Amino acid sequence: MAEAYIVETARLAGGRRNGALKDWHPADMGAEVINALVDRSGIDPAAIDDVIVGCVTQAGEQAFAFGRNCVLASKLPQSVPAVTIDRQCGSSQQSVQFAAQAVMSGTQDVVIAMGVESMTRVPMFTNLSFHMKAGLGEGPFSDRIGERYGTKDFSQFKGAEMIARKHGFNRGDLDAFALESHRRALAATEAGAFDREIVPVAIEGGMHTRDEGIRADASLEGIGSVKLLEEGGMISAANASQICDGAAGVLVVSEAALKKHNLTPVARIVNLTVTGGDPVIMLEEPIPATFRALERAGMKIDDIDLYEVNEAFAPVPMAWLKELNADPAKLNVNGGAISLGHPLGASGAKLMTTLVHALQARSKKYGLQTMCEGGGIANVTILEAL
Repeated sequence: MAEAYIVETARLAGGRRNGALKDWHPADMGAEVINALVDRSGIDPAAIDDVIVGCVTQAGEQAFAFGRNCVLASKLPQSVPAVTIDRQCGSSQQSVQFAAQAVMSGTQDVVIAMGVESMTRVPMFTNLSFHMKAGLGEGPFSDRIGERYGTKDFSQFKGAEMIARKHGFNRGDLDAFALESHRRALAATEAGAFDREIVPVAIEGGMHTRDEGIRADASLEGIGSVKLLEEGGMISAANASQICDGAAGVLVVSEAALKKHNLTPVARIVNLTVTGGDPVIMLEEPIPATFRALERAGMKIDDIDLYEVNEAFAPVPMAWLKELNADPAKLNVNGGAISLGHPLGASGAKLMTTLVHALQARSKKYGLQTMCEGGGIANVTILEAL
């Protein structure tokens, strides 16, 4: 089978809600990532076959062929097409997988896979609330779905609580995990670990180059004082991912493109897996998805040097670690979404960008990335750093 290679990665530093990136139109954020991938790789912009853009809340400034608008705002010629996809939190990880599939099939040679989400300018659920207010139907879940699962209340917050209880975690466990996320992200930032992957962008008063969500003063006491999302629960805003504005992208090419354009690969894509499971507990699917990916790749978890498991809620990566019997020291080594933010449709490419750079910085070989996603879906991608 033909191979797919990653040549370049790039991301914006995360912006807090109403923070540094609040004045940036999301199409322009996407364009900045596209331009950085082209500039850093040195490829002819006209050589790009397609741009695949993940975005969850496709409304307002993120509506109307949003991926194409990112291209039109960039330095790419108008001859380059684009498409927008939504696999919920895994949207841009799926962008990478679609790009790799296109390259591996031989139908395309150079594809930008990316994601963009401005959660400030296009708040979460904007697309749903518009249709509900306009009286357009009864919502996304039909009566048939309700009959099949005994509910129409599919909630990620409830799913996170269910995972915490199922795996025997308490709030102190979740808060301790959250604190470690901040500590790792702060250490990585101060060591310059993110410098190469971040694309500086102009903001009022200077340049935006640092993830805004990291709390240098984070403490177990402070995290533990944050109000719980539901009475008697364990999930709080402090042990869940942060609302975030961001964009990230990956340049995926074929072996023929490497030679034709004199490109140097930074990683080879080893395995692409996506699975579906229980939509009620919802966020547990990365566990069986990882087992399947490892089996298909002929690998064991001990063969993987680093893991990126999205910190949508603390119990998600914690349960993954427990069930995979994985090494906590290899997990989210530079922090995760609890500290760095979770810009929904951009997070997949964001995590992959960080994973590639973390592997290179440590001279490690294999990395695995997985995301929990709405509806009980999970993507897994295994990479080999080159």
